[in-house]
Amino acid sequence: MGHLRTGNGDHEVDLVVEGTEGQVVGIEVKLAAAVTDADVRHLHWLRRQLTDDVVDLMVITTGETAYRRSDGVAVVPLALLGP
Repeated sequence: MGHLRTGNGDHEVDLVVEGTEGQVVGIEVKLAAAVTDADVRHLHWLRRQLTDDVVDLMVITTGETAYRRSDGVAVVPLALLGP
């Protein structure tokens, strides 16, 4: 697991989890309940860079409801991840 930021600072993904076979999950953490298109733009960039390796994209929020956006990004409230 790591953090990704391009050298020029144009793109940043809070957490990048890599599996043993190169699978990648990109995760953003937002201190808001609602997720906007701007909140997921770096996740979409990651998917474009690693097309075959990205298996899922997620935003962790302070919201109350878990759902999957129409663009495929999972939105998961932090409260669902543990006590």
